This record gives sequence, structure tokens and C-alpha cells, in this order.
Amino acid sequence: MSIELPTETQREAIASIVRYFQEERDEEIGQIAASGLLRFFLEEIGPSIYNKAVADIQQRMQLHVTDLDIEFHQQEFQHWPQSERQRRAG
Repeated sequence: MSIELPTETQREAIASIVRYFQEERDEEIGQIAASGLLRFFLEEIGPSIYNKAVADIQQRMQLHVTDLDIEFHQQEFQHWPQSERQRRAG
């Protein structure tokens, strides 16, 4: 599975790479080289980031699913216990 970025996101990422090289490394890198670098990172490192994000979401969802029983549990067969409590109080 290759990671594809929307066109505008890709443009912004390339511009950011160019700026990084200019400001942080005092080097010039062209749009084509920056695009190639972005493509390399997406192919090489992107899946690791994607997999970590999926694992994080799975863990978070599992916590929410576990809490469903606590949050939404309803006591069953409550008519008679309530009725008996009312008779004793009344």
C-alpha cells in the first residue's frame, strides 16, 4: 500500500522541505529533488508511521469498547426488587 497525499498537501510538504534545507542546512534543494525526497520518505518511512497510528487508534478504540459495558449497562429484571422496596417503605 502506497501512501498518497492530496495534491495541495504534497505541494506544501515539498515547499516545507525546500525551506528546511534553506533555513536549517543552508543548502539549496530544488522542487524536483524535494519531491523525490518526499516520495522516498512516504515509501520508506510512511508505512511505519501509518502502522503506529493504526495501532494507537486500535488501542484507543479498545478502551472505549471496554467502557461501553460500564457506561451503558442496564440492570435487568428490576420490577420486583423495586416493587418490594416500595412495599417496605410504604
